[in-house]
Amino acid sequence: MGSSESTLSSSQQVDQITTVTEKPEEGVDPLLQQLRSLKITTPILTSVPTENSLTDILVRKPSPSSTPGSLNPKVLLELFSMYRDWQERKTKTISQRQEDIENKIEVVDALAVKLLQRFNYSVSAMRTTAHHLSGVHPLQVEVGELKGRLTEVISNCDALCKRIAEEGPESLRSSVKPFTAVNSSCIKPFALSGNSLEPNRQHSSSLEQLTNTISSTD
Repeated sequence: MGSSESTLSSSQQVDQITTVTEKPEEGVDPLLQQLRSLKITTPILTSVPTENSLTDILVRKPSPSSTPGSLNPKVLLELFSMYRDWQERKTKTISQRQEDIENKIEVVDALAVKLLQRFNYSVSAMRTTAHHLSGVHPLQVEVGELKGRLTEVISNCDALCKRIAEEGPESLRSSVKPFTAVNSSCIKPFALSGNSLEPNRQHSSSLEQLTNTISSTD
C-alpha cells in the first residue's frame, strides 16, 4: 500500500503558482506616455488645508467657520493675458476676412458694371442692326422696280436697234447693232470705272445718232 500511494503521489502534478514577468517593451504606449508627461500645476483657488491626516479626510465634518478660498493673482493674470491674446488674434482674423470680402465685393461690382456696359452696347448695336435691316426690304423692292424699268428700257432699245438695222438708212446700219449680237461692243450699257458708273461711249454715241436721226425724220 505504501509503495502504491507513493507512486500515485509522484505521478500526480503538483499545484504551483506561476508569475508573469514583464513583457519586453516593443513600443511605448502613447496613452502611457501622455500620462507620464502630465504635470501638477498650481491651483487657481488656494485654501488653508484643514485635513492633516487620513482620518480627517475619511471622516470629514462640516466646519461651521469655513474659510473662503483666495485666487492666485499670478494665475489670474496669466489667464487674462491668454484671453487677451486670443481676442486679439480673433480680431485680426475677422478684420482680415472682412477686408478680403470687401475686396471681392468691389471686384464683383466692377465686373457687374462692365458687363452691364457691354450688355447695353450690345442692345444698342442690335437695335441699330434691326433698324438697318428693316430698311433692306424697301430697298430690295425699289431695286427690283429699277431693274424692271431698266430691263424694259434695254428691251425697247434693242427692238429699236433691230428695227434701225433692218429698216433704217444705210448710214446707221453699220454703226447701230442690236444688244443681243455676239461680240458686240454695245452689250455693256455701263462701264465701271473706280467707284462710279459711267455710260459706255460707243453706246452713248449710237444713242446720239439715233436721236438725231429720229429728230431729222420728224
